[in-house]
Amino acid sequence: MNSRQIPLSLPAILNMSAGFFGIQFGWGLQMANMSAIYQYLGASESDLAILWLAAPVTGLIVQPIIGHYSDHTWTRLGRRRPYFLAGAILASCALVAMPNAPSVWIAAGLLWVLDASVNISMEPFRAFVGDLLPSSQRQLGFSMQSLLIGAGAVFSGAMPWLLTHLGYGGGPTAKGAIPHTVHLAFYLGAVVFLGTVVYTVATTAEIPPDRSAPPSPDAGRSAVVEIFHGLMNMPRLMRRLAVVQFFTWLGLFCMWLYFPPAVGTEIFHGEPGSAAYQSGVEWSGVCLSAYNFIAFIVAFGLVALSRKGISSRTLYRVGLVCAGLGLISTRLWSDPHYLLVSMVGVGIGWATILSMPYALLADAIPAQKMGFYMGVFNFFIVLPQIAAAALLGPVVKNLFAGHALPAVIIGGVSLLVAAAALSLVPRDDARPA
Repeated sequence: MNSRQIPLSLPAILNMSAGFFGIQFGWGLQMANMSAIYQYLGASESDLAILWLAAPVTGLIVQPIIGHYSDHTWTRLGRRRPYFLAGAILASCALVAMPNAPSVWIAAGLLWVLDASVNISMEPFRAFVGDLLPSSQRQLGFSMQSLLIGAGAVFSGAMPWLLTHLGYGGGPTAKGAIPHTVHLAFYLGAVVFLGTVVYTVATTAEIPPDRSAPPSPDAGRSAVVEIFHGLMNMPRLMRRLAVVQFFTWLGLFCMWLYFPPAVGTEIFHGEPGSAAYQSGVEWSGVCLSAYNFIAFIVAFGLVALSRKGISSRTLYRVGLVCAGLGLISTRLWSDPHYLLVSMVGVGIGWATILSMPYALLADAIPAQKMGFYMGVFNFFIVLPQIAAAALLGPVVKNLFAGHALPAVIIGGVSLLVAAAALSLVPRDDARPA
């Protein structure tokens, strides 16, 4: 497969990455609004962690399995594109249904469906870069994904706030009802998700499998057996990078889970269902949009720096430190506008988190198992989220007396630990045969 890869133009790399804009648009709506949706429907802050368990558990189950099967798929649509399209259709349906959920548990069930569908689309997109781009362009390819992820998240995070200020708020919301702007934002997200994925499917052809290549020694293994075999035989760089991923995503999950309710209750001084709380949650969406906007801008810089040969490791370390300090600094502010200062650091980190670890990993894993190992790598994204979902609820309830902001600070400390752990990642790791 590698011998048939040729350098692609920037427009071609943009086309192959376009679907990530829609994926992130849908995911960004989820990140910015799910805690509030749960609370609109009656959940307490101490319930949020366990209700969010859908995201990491579905990733743990779905991504390596989809990676395994997409490595061994070839259809008229290609290897990865059937999974892009199937996931987009299912996710769009879940996005339409989510704001119409009548209860907490139906919303939680829809989140499982939404996360499984997003993972079906997202995991093969990571492998897509390794499939189509030569080693010299992979950092550029992942940086382009980072750029489009940032763009998608900018629009999605601020969408309810923007719709309110454009006059689509629909008047006061009854207690227990999900605001009209959230309905509209999720419907729009469904259209964007499906439309951008269809665009990538239509504009980007895949490289057919090399029929003359010898069969993989793993051929014939079941997905479950191959997953466990892969975990036991991960390349050294991947094992060390897994530690960095664990602390990185523990920190991010603390932010996504607790930042909206922290802003609503501790900075806007509202209670769930009150106008002040709704304003706080909408402002937290603006803040999440702001860090994604910063990531979008920084991604342009990453593309340029990648072409100049600046190492992925250096860019990643700087980003993790900026993100950690950004989250910790949220404790300093009483004026909500200053939260945007914190989001600058988070945005710099987010741009590197979305691209640099994959650039480091892509050259250290077997080409014929690109999808599988990208899926296994996501174990170390979802395992810390499962740990956070299981443990943060009791911690917030019993140690922090129900206050969400200290959990955000824990997230910042975790990101600094990730930056330190990057020193353990070896500098050279030849790709296995």
